[in-house]
Amino acid sequence: MDEHTVVVTGATRGVGRAVAATFADEGADVVICARDGELVSETAAELDADAAGSVVGQRADVRDEFDVERLMETAASHGTPGIDVVVANAAVFHGGPGESPITAESYSAFDDTVQTNVRGVFATLTEALPHLADDATLLVPSGSVARDTKPGLGAYAVSKAGAEAVARQFHADADAAAYVLDLGLVATELTGGENGRDPADVAPMFTWAVTEADPDEHGGDVIDLRTWKRASR
Repeated sequence: MDEHTVVVTGATRGVGRAVAATFADEGADVVICARDGELVSETAAELDADAAGSVVGQRADVRDEFDVERLMETAASHGTPGIDVVVANAAVFHGGPGESPITAESYSAFDDTVQTNVRGVFATLTEALPHLADDATLLVPSGSVARDTKPGLGAYAVSKAGAEAVARQFHADADAAAYVLDLGLVATELTGGENGRDPADVAPMFTWAVTEADPDEHGGDVIDLRTWKRASR
């Protein structure tokens, strides 16, 4: 991943942090963001200390396209010119898995979930477009909740379906390969943190998608764990 510039949103914890660390360990120049500026700075310093590549951080809220615009401008001038990889990871879940039926969802919670998890993906990919390098890759993490309905997932499940649709349309309309990565159940704060895979165990799926996934075969589609493990044996 040398001479690759990578942007990871929502990168101070969970999957985002693990993905940023993995790209940096592979030699990439990584730019991370999240809403908490102090935590962004701390995370960037920690990840940069032992990385083969580099990590810098910038506070950005993906709900604010002007924040995201500035983030992409920073990334485009960090490392080699242009952005090679965008990981639209930032997401929220106002509730708990299995405990958040859509019939009890408030308008404010629904609006913020969609604003962050769908419009935030749109803003992240849109603001990256002017800075994308040739053969750039757009990655949108997701899960089966976007396609396999289960009770108690409310607006979060709706938003993941929307995020997948955004990724598919960018693959169709933009000059870049876009993939949806179905990570399965991962133990993060969004999922309650008790069950599922360690984020570090699924992070290599992202570097594989950039270096080995075939846009003609998988572009715009969902790549699940089984597909990744079969292809990377």
